[in-house]
Amino acid sequence: MNRRTAFAAALAATAGLALAGCGGDSAPELKVSGAYMPQPVMKDMAGGFLVIKNSGDTADKLTSVTSDVSDDVTIHRTVGAKMEQVKSLNIPAHGELKLSRGGNHLMFMALKKKPENGDKVSVELHFGKAKPIKAVLPVKATNYDPQHAGHQ
Repeated sequence: MNRRTAFAAALAATAGLALAGCGGDSAPELKVSGAYMPQPVMKDMAGGFLVIKNSGDTADKLTSVTSDVSDDVTIHRTVGAKMEQVKSLNIPAHGELKLSRGGNHLMFMALKKKPENGDKVSVELHFGKAKPIKAVLPVKATNYDPQHAGHQ
């Protein structure tokens, strides 16, 4: 009986450890890179681009963006040649959300001041699960392309 009790206790402890290892979702682990804003051509509207990497086990989504240069920053998805405003964009677990020219992007409407090449635009990214992240978008030349500039 002693041996049986010890075996049962060991089995219960092993099962407990296995369940602890599988325990609920961990928080998303988000990091922003490659952020920039091309110098706007128009005085009242601009685009913003960046990559949000998620190294966590839990998916998240970008739900809103606030900025000092505009009170109206929207999230857009591009499908084919058509762009549409959306409430959020998914960030998969162990994946990334890429906001780039010709694809998904941020739109800054009703700019308070037209950003010029060399300026820096501050944003705060808001998510469904993760805490907000502050990021800086350096303003680049209107025709800036990170793939041809040697940046990632």
